Amino acid sequence: MNRKKIDPEAARKPKSTYKFIAFFTNETVHFVLGLALVIFSVFLLLAFSSFFFTGSADQSILDKPDSKELSSVNNGIRNYAGSLGAQLASYWIDGCFGLGSFFLLVFIAVTGLKLMRVRRFCLWKWFAGCSLLLVWFSIFLGFVFADYYKDSFFRLGGGHGDYVSRWLESQVGVPGVWMILLGTAICFLIYINTQTVVWLRKLFSLSFIRWRKKEAAEPSTGEAFAKEAAKEPVAPKLVVEPAIEFVSNTGMKIEFQQTETEEAPVAEPEPEEESEPEFKIETTADGDENYQGPEKEPYNPKLDLENYRFPVLDLMKRYDNNEPTIDMDEQNANKDRIINTLRSFGIEISSIKATVGPTVTLYEITPEQGVRISKIRGLEDDIALSLSALGIRIIAPIPGKGTIGIEVPNSNPRIVPMQSIIGSRKFQESTFDLPIAFGKTITNEVFMVDLCKMPHVLVAGATGQGKSVGLNAIITSLLYKKHPSELKFVLVDPKKVEFSIYSIIENHFLAKLPDMEEAIITDVTKVVITLNSLCVEMDSRYDLLKKAHVRNLKEYNDKFINRKLNPEKGHKFMPYIVVIIDEFGDLIMTAGKEIELPIARIAQLARAVGIHMVIATQRPTTNIITGTIKANFPARVAFRVSAMMDSRTILDRPGANQLIGRGDMLFLQGADPVRVQCAFVDTPEVEEITKFIARQQSYPCPFYLPEFVGPDGGSDLADVDMDRLDPLFEEAARLIVIHQQGSTSMIQRKFSIGYNRAGRIMDQLEKADIVGPSEGSKPRQVLCLDEADLKMRLNNI
Repeated sequence: MNRKKIDPEAARKPKSTYKFIAFFTNETVHFVLGLALVIFSVFLLLAFSSFFFTGSADQSILDKPDSKELSSVNNGIRNYAGSLGAQLASYWIDGCFGLGSFFLLVFIAVTGLKLMRVRRFCLWKWFAGCSLLLVWFSIFLGFVFADYYKDSFFRLGGGHGDYVSRWLESQVGVPGVWMILLGTAICFLIYINTQTVVWLRKLFSLSFIRWRKKEAAEPSTGEAFAKEAAKEPVAPKLVVEPAIEFVSNTGMKIEFQQTETEEAPVAEPEPEEESEPEFKIETTADGDENYQGPEKEPYNPKLDLENYRFPVLDLMKRYDNNEPTIDMDEQNANKDRIINTLRSFGIEISSIKATVGPTVTLYEITPEQGVRISKIRGLEDDIALSLSALGIRIIAPIPGKGTIGIEVPNSNPRIVPMQSIIGSRKFQESTFDLPIAFGKTITNEVFMVDLCKMPHVLVAGATGQGKSVGLNAIITSLLYKKHPSELKFVLVDPKKVEFSIYSIIENHFLAKLPDMEEAIITDVTKVVITLNSLCVEMDSRYDLLKKAHVRNLKEYNDKFINRKLNPEKGHKFMPYIVVIIDEFGDLIMTAGKEIELPIARIAQLARAVGIHMVIATQRPTTNIITGTIKANFPARVAFRVSAMMDSRTILDRPGANQLIGRGDMLFLQGADPVRVQCAFVDTPEVEEITKFIARQQSYPCPFYLPEFVGPDGGSDLADVDMDRLDPLFEEAARLIVIHQQGSTSMIQRKFSIGYNRAGRIMDQLEKADIVGPSEGSKPRQVLCLDEADLKMRLNNI
């Protein structure tokens, strides 16, 4: 069979270069080198351990080394590791670092295990940790036990520890050496565990002494009550009630109060699992029903990034004007105007109470007997005129209360910073699976929802009213609570500038198709493919749930963590996937039904498998937010809109047109909307958060979604013409064998060719039995072990 000749410009590298690269990148070579290092570390462990028992007898021979005598058969060395082991042990333990030399063995063994791919380690962190411990223990043992090994055959801190400790003692004295050792030990503990700072604060504040005194003073009933209260933590509310009480001529009492949630101290508790009632399904037993993995310990999905640290609160800005204040002059004036306006229309009220929020004050009035609610509702414009304010909203009646609410914007609104929301006790102690903190309500309480229970959100609002800040608040809330192994984002940004800031955390939190260069999707055609790919992912997840006999993703992952599902049968730990689409209206105008159909299918079915959607638009019209979309998005977030018709499109009622903007929003899930002031998170804050995450260890690649093949886009190997091989066929085959990874996107990147051509080359490689068939989101299996095997297969074509 004839083959086309390779273009010389496409094959500039000589074959010797490929052989050299292939040798050092071959997985077998890595495994052999790793095995050699592990064996060498065991040999050193034997030599070092034997040195403590045989070193005294071998000292006379090692003090006067003679190469001929040491290499002879009858050299008199009693070390279990022989002459070489005795020399290495004497050099490292007595001559260098003493007992700290054992950390050298740890690092060698860790390096070997990483090369063997037994476990994943961050080598530079292990190198830094082992080096610091080796030096620290050498100096510590040399300083503390300097007077105890004068008659011994070795020094506990080695020659290094003995010399450095004596030099430090001559420079800073004995107390100074102790301070240096203690300070470096504390710094190292802080490096490996940030919780050390919390322990030290408790230690220096002597809080444990005060707690013991308090326990001794309290009776046993108090202790029991404290335990019961600890089971259900509730964020305490600070109730501020001014001492001024207004009484009208008719004896009407006017009361003002303000409530505010108390913020918790800065802490990052581990997310707790939300308990669910046990659910059993009686089915016929199959291979997975009674499966129990060989490992006894539960599977830890965070093990690959076990050193990942959640973002800290210091990354976000603190604002000075976010403290609650009450302007009594403003409240008195508004109260008088409301009373006079209602009285001018013949409406008398028995009481009025004001609750001051961040941007809006809620006045609750109780009308006299016989007053119609509809009469008060019709005075909305008159009250707004008397107060000279925009955004007056009347709630008649307030759900659950026998009062009527009048919401009036404050003359001096406060910013609700995201830092105060994330740092609140309610957020820190939240047990939601996917917690989203939107901001604060009129009563100054932190408003949070669980995306898993919503399960999809529709966000709408006019330009400049806080919609983009709201989306950033959603993403920030999830980044502060979820580990990269538990959550992945699919970000769609037709404007190309809103979500670009998150591109640097691609390997941590983002999901994409294998052939896409960028994880942030900006092309409409790629949006359609991605949404259809999510449908494929949804179907495959449902197949796994069916095999596991569970109803939702949480039950499935719990079962997998407890090793009750067999990974060899395709089971795996599955993260939540949150799809966030900005400017949904632009997608509908350009793609129409191609966009709407997969979105509707995901919204209808994907809740149980952990795929959730948040779509946003600035044009809430009926041709954008269709009945299909509204029916499948029960949770709605409405920022200010210009027309009442737009408000009815979003919320099925007016109200969004009466908001004051700048983050003022209505959240609807169920019967009645809740007015919330959205938390403000600025672009520089988001940059700091993403940089903090990007600096940490990440996965080698993003979370790959399964490849979607359209009805006309499938490829049949029977149609692949092996008589007309691509000029890059052999080069691509050699590249894949060297890297041992069959990926169309890798061919596309390395040779700077289009996806269609790279796909044709991959089809030819599959027909030549160089790579295996497609496995969805996973790279294809490489069937050639090395270049010699490849050469033999190429000759047979």
